[in-house]
Amino acid sequence: MKFPVDAKLKDGTPIQLLLAGHKDVEPLRQLYRVIVAEGTSYPHERLPDQDEFMEYWFRGKTTVAAYVHDRAPDAEMLGAFYLKPNWPGRARQVANAGFIVAPDWRNKGLGWLLGATMLHYAKELGYRSVIFNLVFSENQAARLLWRKLGFSELGAIPGAVRKNDGTYQDAVIMFKSLLGSE
Repeated sequence: MKFPVDAKLKDGTPIQLLLAGHKDVEPLRQLYRVIVAEGTSYPHERLPDQDEFMEYWFRGKTTVAAYVHDRAPDAEMLGAFYLKPNWPGRARQVANAGFIVAPDWRNKGLGWLLGATMLHYAKELGYRSVIFNLVFSENQAARLLWRKLGFSELGAIPGAVRKNDGTYQDAVIMFKSLLGSE
């Protein structure tokens, strides 16, 4: 897969997906601040400091960012994903990925575009499957999206996630084989 990738959202908005670089770190960190505050999809309780953020989103990973096509230099990042081996060594052919979409850009097809791009790229990189270890059970939008993209729910970890109100929800493990898929 050659980046940048040009695509359109459901409403026709032109989008560009590109491999994230140094200039994308701060826009991604600011978007992640919003996602962490929501508390509905990632385990962090506070925004990671710069080094923790780099470790979580960049080191040892391929990170892809989404912007409106022909963006201004200070344009808002619309979403992003990272792709990495879930485990090292003998099991490194199983990928893991994480996704975020800015609140104002949800329900427009950006999550689907990021997910479909990740699956294509993961297969191209030689991964044999993708696993999501921690899909919050109450994040129905994410679970529906991943099922539409061919993921299966393998099981759940009861009470794995503490919510902002102090109660707990399960974490769902989702999986998709890339063998034989187009």
